[in-house]
Amino acid sequence: MKKNVKKVMSLAAAGILAAGVLTGCGSANTADTSKTEAAGDGAKAQDGASGEKKTLKVAMECAYAPYNWTQPDDSNGAVPIADSNEYAYGYDVMMAKKICEELGYNLEIVRLDWDSLIPAVTTGQVDCVIAGQSITQDRLQAVDFTEPYYYATIVTLVKEGSKYENAKSVADLAGATCTSQQSTIWYNTCLPQIKDANILAATASAPDMLMSLNADKCDLVVTDQPTGKGALIAYPNFRLLEFGGGENDFQVTDEDINIGISLKKGNTELKEAIDGVLSKMTKDDFSRMMDEAISAQPLAN
Repeated sequence: MKKNVKKVMSLAAAGILAAGVLTGCGSANTADTSKTEAAGDGAKAQDGASGEKKTLKVAMECAYAPYNWTQPDDSNGAVPIADSNEYAYGYDVMMAKKICEELGYNLEIVRLDWDSLIPAVTTGQVDCVIAGQSITQDRLQAVDFTEPYYYATIVTLVKEGSKYENAKSVADLAGATCTSQQSTIWYNTCLPQIKDANILAATASAPDMLMSLNADKCDLVVTDQPTGKGALIAYPNFRLLEFGGGENDFQVTDEDINIGISLKKGNTELKEAIDGVLSKMTKDDFSRMMDEAISAQPLAN
């Protein structure tokens, strides 16, 4: 069902292409992105006049464990959040750090609400969004995406003792009161597939979605596997249901559930540079990183 990560280019070429790709660099390093300085297998992207490294501005919610979250210190390698005294960590931060290390950039994390992420890319406020976004056709109308940096599956969360706890298929969820996060395939595509569902208003964020379930405002929520696994740590009374990806499961496309990095349309150099880094990684690499993020996440976000 899942497609392989496309082999786009060598890492060395990715570093070279990265030289002129940033759209939202810090004010000290905005003059000239045309020069690079070789450094090992990659390249150090530097300002032509000052020789300083460029900064990649990456937006995320910092509230969507295990993809990203906010914490008070730099433990586990967390990164400062711009214009705050807090730090961000999670799978998205780990991936952003790896990309910047390979391409020779400094990293700046910008915290934004979910619905502000794509506008921030399209207006040039940030260079890219690494925030657990699935590569939907609707989003592709506004932004470009890299190759997937995670291959997701859809899961359902219920509370222990729920009448839906032993559901084996989407059909078994019939009549459930349910919700999910706004502007996601979980809410827009998956929930309507539940027969006779009482679909509540979408929640503003993934944490709000989980709190709704914990507070018994709904019978179940639909999300992706990493979010579901992370929820089991924060909420031990939750149960995760998986329906196997076949006819008994929610019907979604690979493009809809695979997770990519969004960029401003036409920013092909940055896309190719990031794809060059991703092409060196495997699904097993992604899974190992995600497992590490899940184990490191705080109990509440």
